[in-house]
Amino acid sequence: MPLRRNFYASLPQHFLSRLAGRVVGIKAGVLSTCVIRSFARRYGVNFAEAQRSDPADYASFSDFFTRSLRPGVRRWPAQPNIPASPVDGVVSAAGTLDSDRLLQAKGVDYPLAALTANPTLTGRCRGGEYATLYLRPGDYHRVHAPLAGELRSIHYIPGRLWPVRPWAVREIPGLFARNERLVMELVTPAGTCLLIMVGALMVGGLETVISGAIRHGEGKPRYWDLNVTRPFFQQGDELGRFNFGSTVILLFSPGMVKLDQTVLVPGHEIRLGEALEHSRAATRSCD
Repeated sequence: MPLRRNFYASLPQHFLSRLAGRVVGIKAGVLSTCVIRSFARRYGVNFAEAQRSDPADYASFSDFFTRSLRPGVRRWPAQPNIPASPVDGVVSAAGTLDSDRLLQAKGVDYPLAALTANPTLTGRCRGGEYATLYLRPGDYHRVHAPLAGELRSIHYIPGRLWPVRPWAVREIPGLFARNERLVMELVTPAGTCLLIMVGALMVGGLETVISGAIRHGEGKPRYWDLNVTRPFFQQGDELGRFNFGSTVILLFSPGMVKLDQTVLVPGHEIRLGEALEHSRAATRSCD
């Protein structure tokens, strides 16, 4: 096991992440503004896209990190049945599930069943397509619906909090199926789409508009059955957010979509609302 991996394995991952969540939530006035300005320079944050474009307008680093975008700065497919990226980020991997396994990185894969921890959801997505999107520290960190549909369930799966930076994805087998995560089941007329928010070291927390914030290291799974209320989300509606950089994995029922492999190339920078379907589509503003 490489030295770097040993080091991260020895850390109190949940404690450090909970502590980070508290620290970034501190309202420190001018100090918070200075930290935000420094972070924005380091990671190339585009304040022109943010609803609040002045760093001094944010009460804390957490407030800045979960910032909203100005209406109209992202475009969505004109046809809402064409899947779109739910986040800003970078493509990590994409393809068709081969023998129920997803590609994590070149030469490294992991089983679908371990990722979903739900035999029913595993069966619905077996043989379908998937995309893994990495959110860098400077990216916009809210997560939106890739398609219009009913949210039928949310499943919190406890786990570790390994970092999800590219080196870790290459070196730690089954990373995404080992870290804690939220699995959201979105049912559309064309089939099931799973949107999985993966936690990571120093991520202050995972949050959805239904469950609220999830405390790191809760220790046991939690399940929200929404089959009675079946809340409906339009494409582009906010589903949740990260309180620091992490990863989103999309899974689609077989035959539901034909992902555009010219867009979903590892390392390709992708934007919220960008069409993922094989056929190119006109775009619309999402306000």
